[in-house]
Amino acid sequence: MNTLREQDAGTAGADELRAAMVEEMRRQGDLRTEEVARAFATVPREQFAPEASLVQVYNRDDVVVTKRDDDGLALSSVSAPRIQAQMLEQAEIRPGMRVLEIGSGGYNAALVAELVGPEGEVTTVDIDPFVTDRAAQYLAETGYDRVRVLQIDAEGGAPQRAPFDRIIVTVGAWDVPPAWIEQLADDGLLVVPLRLRGLTRSFALAREDGHLVSRNYDLCGFVSMQGAGANDERLILLHGEDIALRLDSDQLVPSPDSLRSALTSERVTRGSGVMVGGYEPFDDLDLFLATALDDFGLLVAKDAAIAAGLVERSARMGAKTALADDTLAYRASQPTNEERTSFEFIVYGHGPHADDLVDKYIGLIREWNQLHRGGPGARVEVYPAGTDVPAPAGGRVIEKKHTSVLISWPTSP
Repeated sequence: MNTLREQDAGTAGADELRAAMVEEMRRQGDLRTEEVARAFATVPREQFAPEASLVQVYNRDDVVVTKRDDDGLALSSVSAPRIQAQMLEQAEIRPGMRVLEIGSGGYNAALVAELVGPEGEVTTVDIDPFVTDRAAQYLAETGYDRVRVLQIDAEGGAPQRAPFDRIIVTVGAWDVPPAWIEQLADDGLLVVPLRLRGLTRSFALAREDGHLVSRNYDLCGFVSMQGAGANDERLILLHGEDIALRLDSDQLVPSPDSLRSALTSERVTRGSGVMVGGYEPFDDLDLFLATALDDFGLLVAKDAAIAAGLVERSARMGAKTALADDTLAYRASQPTNEERTSFEFIVYGHGPHADDLVDKYIGLIREWNQLHRGGPGARVEVYPAGTDVPAPAGGRVIEKKHTSVLISWPTSP
């Protein structure tokens, strides 16, 4: 709960909670520049999410869902403040810039309007008229009616307002359509939550020698894009509806029936010898594994399957899983001390070749630990589809509809 005491938060007003949220985001490192901090301190977030309580609105981690489908899945939301801050810091927006936001809602566009100032220009677009009508209403009510709100499919960008100094995508994207690149100024930045083999990272991409290259990236999560750019995940059921594999739609599973059988076989359990601190991020390990493994997916399980001992607790949020025909292996962790301040990565394997696959998985964990842990991270390059992109040793090219995405792992100097 921000910096206000829990018992005081329920009686605090919007201004007090907003100031407390900004203070907490500074403390957590979400806000790195005064310009972005000032925008968050200025824009009344509660007026863009009237269905939520003030306490929820001003919690840095809380997403406010504004629309769901018939199955209850989120279709539109006001993203968590820390994620919005992260992307705005990545974008490095300056006064006077022209900015396109893809995926509307109103609040983030108002933050951008604060950053570009009266001389800048903000266009926000969404495919859903419910979302654009709502955004237009709230932007007008809060004094940000200079933001242009368009109800269009963002696959084609917004050519009537281009070129843009910055394009910020606030929905999960599986690909980068040509229009986004064409409408980006030569020295512009595209900030996009791009999904690569089931993992989403917010990449800040800049032009370099005829393609886009990542300047930096961060872990994030967004509702998926709709319209022409939609690309749903596949769900491969392995044990009724209690255990499944989540894959991108272009990924194939060699033998689902064999993997179902593998889960009932004797399990191999092996420690990696690699430790991680209780609060140390290791999401780069996940991206490294997705790069290095030929067949990779997310093993997900319901509480009943975890309680029954069929899989470990890491599967609740999506255990990163190596696949090989009739065998699978995934990672979890276990504490190495009573204080739970240190954890060891453990790998579990199922299937006739579990020993070999577990050893391979552990070898990759150790490789990441020795060569890439705490290093510069991955280099991601986005080329037009059809480009001959030779992957360096240890890298991977992921073919998409519009682009070829190269992931490589430079080592520290």
